[in-house]
Amino acid sequence: MTNDLKIALIGCGRIAGHHCQSISATQGVSIATVCDLDIEKANIYSEQFDVPAFQDYRQMFNAVPDIDIAAIITPSGMHLEHTLEIIGDFGKHTIVEKPTFMRPGQLQTAFECAEASGKRIFPVFQNRYNKAVSRVRQAFQTGELGHIRTVSVKLRWCRPQRYYDMAPWRGTFSHDGGALTNQTIHHVDLLRHLGGEVDRVNATMRTLGANIEVEDTTVATLTYKSGAVGTLESTTAARPDDFEASISFVCSEGMAQIGGIAVNDLQIFTPDPSACEANSEDFKRIEGHGAVYGFGHTEMYRDIVAEFQKGKPYPVDQDDCLQTLKLLHAFYRSDEAGNWVDVDSDDESTRLGISNEDISNLYRTPRN
Repeated sequence: MTNDLKIALIGCGRIAGHHCQSISATQGVSIATVCDLDIEKANIYSEQFDVPAFQDYRQMFNAVPDIDIAAIITPSGMHLEHTLEIIGDFGKHTIVEKPTFMRPGQLQTAFECAEASGKRIFPVFQNRYNKAVSRVRQAFQTGELGHIRTVSVKLRWCRPQRYYDMAPWRGTFSHDGGALTNQTIHHVDLLRHLGGEVDRVNATMRTLGANIEVEDTTVATLTYKSGAVGTLESTTAARPDDFEASISFVCSEGMAQIGGIAVNDLQIFTPDPSACEANSEDFKRIEGHGAVYGFGHTEMYRDIVAEFQKGKPYPVDQDDCLQTLKLLHAFYRSDEAGNWVDVDSDDESTRLGISNEDISNLYRTPRN
């Protein structure tokens, strides 16, 4: 394929601008159109990137038939519904923002639909591309750090009530999830992307800093199949600001710790301390809200281009994404059970991703 892959953005919240900038910076892809139920949001990116804007994605696909891929950037609880329709009814590949889907069963349903239609789903885990993450992963693959002994995640952020009051889907089990699903999902993913598969978890969840139905605080212990042990502390109840977001590894041959605003700062790397500066990135200079998201979306789009143009498989496949969602649900299942739970289970949380038609109707495009 020599022509650009044409990308349509569905959902024009703040991360949509980062997708637009990443697409613009990547050879082999281009923005075809943008869409949002709030046409004013879509118009912002329409004017900035000189592409048409739509309020109805069905009209969009009919008006712009040469779209190759739709980037689904809608509320998390709408991802499955939008993915199934876009693949099944319009025959488009999809890019799905974190946490991809709210439930493991939803992921399996979506990938079965994609396989039956000959289409691809590209999950977004942009922090895997960070230099600090890549350097630590390399150290585990080569044995430079030796065997992992303990792992620790600490996310201490501030999300006041006004944050959750910004939209009806925020702070709900059906469409958002709490601090673990929304703010800590990338660290949950890195627990296994860097540390290997987690065996069991024991989690306690609380809602301490806001009037919401979901948790804003989780404290958990976990064990790895390798024998390593770990802890996780996740909260958006810190005040008055964000303080820390880190993942650290104590290993038989040294220690590594990644922090920063989005796991972009290699803070400790004892095998080679000089690697810290060389593998840390300054996300603060990214325009707009990009500091939260980093540079990984650009690398993600390059990988999508590489799959279509060079036949190089996209690095996050169905099983990889499924294992992260299973780990996410294990924390919730453990809190619900009040005990240890096995991660490798087909059980799902009784809360996370439950249906709420009243909220879904707010984000559905009406059929004419």
